[in-house]
Amino acid sequence: MSSYNRTADRYTKPAIFFHWMIFLLVALAYLAIEIRGPRGSDSRAFWTGVHFWAGTLVLGLAVLRLLWRLWAGAPEELESNRLLAFLGRSAHLALYVFIFAQPLLGMLMVNAGGRPVSLAWTDISFTLVRADAIARPLLKDAHEWLGNVFYWVIGLHALAAIAHHVVFKDRALRRII
Repeated sequence: MSSYNRTADRYTKPAIFFHWMIFLLVALAYLAIEIRGPRGSDSRAFWTGVHFWAGTLVLGLAVLRLLWRLWAGAPEELESNRLLAFLGRSAHLALYVFIFAQPLLGMLMVNAGGRPVSLAWTDISFTLVRADAIARPLLKDAHEWLGNVFYWVIGLHALAAIAHHVVFKDRALRRII
């Protein structure tokens, strides 16, 4: 743990920024893919681009968030029973896996379709894997499956935050806002 000046009861301002920016970008990525429109339409091209843009930013911020977490740490866990503590740690681990795995699966899917991925707000394009007609549908299915699973995980995370605030009346939600 570093000597970064923070109170033990709250997340640091950078951690709070990363949390809410990633939330907004994930929400934007979900929104974009849901409203993108029919195949071949200008709407679909625009919203698919927004989806890719949000995904690359999620991955970039996830890297920065993890590095910040490793450097600055996090507030001590709130007192709770062992089951709730385990569920909370498991949910946070799952969310971290998601913010790394989901954008990477999307990038691999795009690459396997024969296109490079462009990083948001840059002229940087890259290819992690070559075009692969067999891998692309598998990556697409994995990306979509994980996205569908995480509708539920994200919803449960939000519900848990509300429960902490309304039912348990503890500081869990206030520590991240």
